[in-house]
Amino acid sequence: MGFFEEIEIGHRREIGAYIFTADSIKTFAAKFDPQRFHLDEEEGKNSLFGGLAASGWHVGSACMSLLVADGERLAREAAARGEEVAVWGPSPGFRDLRWLRPVLAGDTVRFVNEVVDKRASGSRPGWGILTARTSGTNQRGEQVYSITASAFVPMREGA
Repeated sequence: MGFFEEIEIGHRREIGAYIFTADSIKTFAAKFDPQRFHLDEEEGKNSLFGGLAASGWHVGSACMSLLVADGERLAREAAARGEEVAVWGPSPGFRDLRWLRPVLAGDTVRFVNEVVDKRASGSRPGWGILTARTSGTNQRGEQVYSITASAFVPMREGA
């Protein structure tokens, strides 16, 4: 992952895709969001969703997993090139979480992350705060998910 100074507003990266199978939807729902339309095909079909629907929290969790995996991949690649790797800090929060359309069994959602803002931290010297919007689009080109989140990003020493 990059240092604060190296990241530009507007930078966009594809972070990966996740296939929402009926089994993965039911497994996640049974553990974290046991509503009938996430657990049973017939209940999902008879709901407003029109089919077995993934929990919005499942969609967000899949996105987060892909975001972390992509960050780890970028860090490995930078280390292999002999570059110093920036170790990012935690997130101070998110806003504008939107589940725009149902994600149904069989859907593949592709996630894209775009930097929308950055600023130096006023309370933590040596750190910046990066804000990015991550969105998910299904195989039909419909946007199904969006979130705007921030993270602490280290500045290079002496910056």
